[in-house]
Amino acid sequence: MHCPFCRHPDSRVIDSRTADDGLSIRRRRQCPECGRRFTTTETASLTVIKRSGVVEPFSREKVMSGVRKACQGRPVTEADLAVLAQQVEESVRSSGIAQFDANEIGLAILPHLRELDEVAYLRFASVYQAFESLADFDAAIAELRAHPGGGSDSDASDSRADARTPEE
Repeated sequence: MHCPFCRHPDSRVIDSRTADDGLSIRRRRQCPECGRRFTTTETASLTVIKRSGVVEPFSREKVMSGVRKACQGRPVTEADLAVLAQQVEESVRSSGIAQFDANEIGLAILPHLRELDEVAYLRFASVYQAFESLADFDAAIAELRAHPGGGSDSDASDSRADARTPEE
């Protein structure tokens, strides 16, 4: 680490502390050349590789934006979306990998979205799991019924689904 005052190429760490709920480390350093002290913050960077090949930093806001579209008309608040984006970032970071395909981020969203709202989950899953037919939706709905416990309105969605005809 270069000293920001004299540009000496080395510095000594005096103190280290975690910051931002453990997502970064704050270090207090001292330059052996000029003796001045300064603070650095270290974070592990997450990058996303888009389909076009472009690499960009992970963004909670982009996660929220994509999920917001799936949640249109559903009882999901902005606070719910913020919590979901934080959960997704934490699960991605816990893998220990620093670079992900955009599709992998989408797949990481699914379990958290299923807990938040099952209808939004189906909308989102239809894109990220590449549903190609009604049979794919039927299989996803059967999986939701076989393993309930996702969204808060799972009983209501089951009764509405049973009342529909196959053409709907």
